[in-house]
Amino acid sequence: MKKPLRIAILGAGMIGQIHRRAALLAGGEVIGVMASSPARSEEVALQWNIAAIGSLDELAAHCPDVVHICSPNALHARHVEAAVAAGAHVICEKPLAVGSDEAERLFDLAAAHEKIATVPFVYRFHPLVREIRARVISGDFGNWQLLHGSYLQDWLLSPDATSWRVDSAVGGPSRAFADIGSHWCDLMEFVSGERIASLMAAMTTTVPERPASTSMTFGGEGSGPKVAVDTEDAATIMFRTRSGVLGSAVISQVSAGRKNRLWFEFDGARQSVVFDQENPETIWLGSEASVEMLQRDPGRGAADARRLSTLPPGHAQGYAQCFENFVADTYDAVRGGKPDGLPTFSDGLRSARIIDAVIASARDGRWVDVPADAI
Repeated sequence: MKKPLRIAILGAGMIGQIHRRAALLAGGEVIGVMASSPARSEEVALQWNIAAIGSLDELAAHCPDVVHICSPNALHARHVEAAVAAGAHVICEKPLAVGSDEAERLFDLAAAHEKIATVPFVYRFHPLVREIRARVISGDFGNWQLLHGSYLQDWLLSPDATSWRVDSAVGGPSRAFADIGSHWCDLMEFVSGERIASLMAAMTTTVPERPASTSMTFGGEGSGPKVAVDTEDAATIMFRTRSGVLGSAVISQVSAGRKNRLWFEFDGARQSVVFDQENPETIWLGSEASVEMLQRDPGRGAADARRLSTLPPGHAQGYAQCFENFVADTYDAVRGGKPDGLPTFSDGLRSARIIDAVIASARDGRWVDVPADAI
């Protein structure tokens, strides 16, 4: 039996709870938590029956093997630095940082200390996403004609809804695109094999004022006077890839009835494919002659799709299993394994560069080049 990895979690909101569950299912021993205040840390530590980490200065004393960073975006850099200084490997929520310069510094830091450092682009871990990717690699679709899709939510539809993410001082200069557009772009590049070379973007803030504060991470009604909103509710992008393929995406957190609809269609010279994250048990495949629906099945398809398919057919598998597989693969890498498709700080830096390009394009009304990959 391998000794369990010792896990510390920085941030105890909704996403921190998800990280904890995935860590335990992956065989980790969660030994400490640091929340938004010492009092909150003590409260959560009591609930989880573990130690409270009073400050970043105390982190090293807990001897963590892996630190999960689930704190607001503006704190990511300090928390990554503290985790690496404590000798730990790192899982950092996305966006990795609030700008590409900071993201590059964190990438370099983890590389210099030879740390496994990953970012939860967890939609890569849907089995049928891996099935599509395997078919792309096999050439089933032919040359891409068009890459398009959307990521739509409605949790900020109400003018009374707010979150720390709305405030650029805490969440960064982009909200909707950095939060969910980053997922769409990562998934598009991971599956299609294409890389965005340049883009044109537009952003809109449809709710100009929101309450100043809320205790909820997503969708909670705020309290206090309303303040001006300085981050976008929705965004659109057009892009061209390095090989010349045209693409587009619509990103929104104010689309009524859409809870978490990450959707893409990739149109190839021989076949097209559609994936809908809200209905991840099937994909649509189309050709000139016919269309078919392919169901998830752990007994069929690409090896990596079968590996990630942990439930029998007809037993819906979704976001939770994606997160569990992501954390399990990260821990495998910490132990020396080389799992395929693991999103690392290189991907986090790549995402930060795309986000910066989107912000610049929307601000200046022009096409903006996206710098080359980190490695």
